[in-house]
Amino acid sequence: MKKNNAGIVVLLVLLAVCGGVQLLDAHCQVPCGIYDDPARFKLLFEHITTLEKAMNEIIALSKQSPVNYNQVVRWVMNKEKHAEEFSEILSYYFLAQRLVPKAPEEQEARAAYLEQLELAHRLIFHAMKAKQGLDLAQIGTLKDLLGRFEKAYFAKK
Repeated sequence: MKKNNAGIVVLLVLLAVCGGVQLLDAHCQVPCGIYDDPARFKLLFEHITTLEKAMNEIIALSKQSPVNYNQVVRWVMNKEKHAEEFSEILSYYFLAQRLVPKAPEEQEARAAYLEQLELAHRLIFHAMKAKQGLDLAQIGTLKDLLGRFEKAYFAKK
């Protein structure tokens, strides 16, 4: 990328991020008892796939000459949106509603809960890392962690 274009790219990305912020809908948190855990996991995997696609598109578009900044910004906004929705599902669906804290005396159940809690936190952390950059290694980490979280979540259910 040319040095004189770097400022323009930064400005466009900042405008996309600041202008693209919007509230996301999550599960209602009313005690309705209507949950579809497998659907949530499928959606999480789809978000990872979209993050990967967005990263690859941004990388490819940035190598073109001339750079199509409109498309770069659109893919950055898309990546941001999916990283946020990924974190929303983990935060408002799993952490707020589905992972129930266990008492210390319930040693086996508490150990399972703590494992799920740590995996959910790691997923949110790596989603943030994926949102911040274009390191495709984050995608592999997210896929691995989500597979582990799904296995831990559905164990003994």
